[in-house]
Amino acid sequence: MATSVDFIEYVCDQIKGTGDIRYKKMFGEYMVYVNNKPVLLVCDNTVYVKKLECIEKLMSDATCGNPYQGAKEHYILNIDNGDFSKEIIDLIEPITPIPKPKVKKAK
Repeated sequence: MATSVDFIEYVCDQIKGTGDIRYKKMFGEYMVYVNNKPVLLVCDNTVYVKKLECIEKLMSDATCGNPYQGAKEHYILNIDNGDFSKEIIDLIEPITPIPKPKVKKAK
């Protein structure tokens, strides 16, 4: 089951106030960016956050899962808890790098 547009908009609404938020459809699912940094992966209406040391203690009770086959294990974020979700974003956004632009290969 692919993520619905309504759900991705709900995710973005829950983290409103953490910075400039946008989402991009990728491989049929979504990446959520805050200040041009990829912070959340949303697959099958489930929100995943990369396992990082800075959130390890806060996410110690969280369920873990793989957003897609072959992916590393991620924490599953309870997006219904907006305040907690914002706290997680506030911790990971500063240490998440902005992706480097892809260089187009010459033909």
